[in-house]
Amino acid sequence: MKNLLKCLNCGKHIDNGNEVSNFCTDCMLNLDFKTEEIDHQEIDTYLQKILDFFISDVNAAFTKDPAARSLVEVLTSYPGIKAVLLYRIAHFFWRIEMPFIPRYISDIARELTGIEIHPGAEIGNDFFIDHGSGVVIGETSEIGNNVTIYAGVVLGGTSNEPIKRHPTIGNDVVIGTGAKLLGPINVGDNVKIGANSVVISDVPSNSVVVGVPARITSRKGEKVEKIDLQHDELPDPITKIITRLENRIKNLEESLFRDKI
Repeated sequence: MKNLLKCLNCGKHIDNGNEVSNFCTDCMLNLDFKTEEIDHQEIDTYLQKILDFFISDVNAAFTKDPAARSLVEVLTSYPGIKAVLLYRIAHFFWRIEMPFIPRYISDIARELTGIEIHPGAEIGNDFFIDHGSGVVIGETSEIGNNVTIYAGVVLGGTSNEPIKRHPTIGNDVVIGTGAKLLGPINVGDNVKIGANSVVISDVPSNSVVVGVPARITSRKGEKVEKIDLQHDELPDPITKIITRLENRIKNLEESLFRDKI
């Protein structure tokens, strides 16, 4: 008996034979676009947002990268800026439910920059990707304002279901090189994530996380500054634990030595 599945888009049954597919042929080939369903006022509003985002994203490059010298240099030589600007356009088409075009633009951006941002992701202003090779931002990711991420960062999903499956990032956050944030976790405001950390659980505001898996390390209540790029100057919780154990062993040895005397 042939296996019958339901199309994830329209819900009708699929006779897939020996192949596994989640969509029917009609939905996979459907490129219809109904302009009468578009809210044109929303379009005008978001087009203005694209211009506002352009200003804030470019300004973020000058604010956060001391190597930035001129507007021409930033627009032509910064892959992070190119990827984000193309994402803003792709996201616009995604919002009006234009078929095919948003993903095609994001794929072009990935080929040009090595940065993959799904057009469905929600990203705030003052967003900056420094260098950026290997950065991946998944479909249901949500990123707040004034967020900086470095090369190799992944905001990845942990489910193949069409649900919220990627991280939500707060405001004023720095994510260090190679960090991996997996699943629908929440990262609060004023957070610093250390290089190569693997974050798989929620992170409260005003904290630092490092390690694999990432551990929360307090800063004695000190708030992370709005623009804080020192993602290499992070405490090492493993070293602290080992140091405490060494001190405890030393005290025990001294105590045993005194008892013998």
